[in-house]
Amino acid sequence: MAGTTRITGVHAIGVPVRDQDKALEYYTGTLGFTERLDVAIGGRRWIEVAPEGAPTSIALIQAKDGLAAGVETGLRLTAADADVVHAELLAAGTAVDDVLRWPGVPAMFAFRDQDGNRMEVVEQA
Repeated sequence: MAGTTRITGVHAIGVPVRDQDKALEYYTGTLGFTERLDVAIGGRRWIEVAPEGAPTSIALIQAKDGLAAGVETGLRLTAADADVVHAELLAAGTAVDDVLRWPGVPAMFAFRDQDGNRMEVVEQA
């Protein structure tokens, strides 16, 4: 069955957060994402945010034992101009690393959200 799948995409990627309200504020306010969903399910809260028009969202999942916040998420976000986004995040008080540049590789930098979850922004024209 190699090469065949019934899976057609990625809906959401979970990021553990300590306080969902603070995370929602950061992702919508500082990062400028759109809130797509915020519902109570079985005594818990399910929140999804995403850049406008993005097919995949980020689920802000309540951290708990066995699911700690402050992790390397593996998320690589894209932006038309890494330097502009870097300056905006730095001005907003976000922990950002230097913009990295290598020949033949798009400019990129790492940053950490309000809980220390690490992700990167990669320049993509």
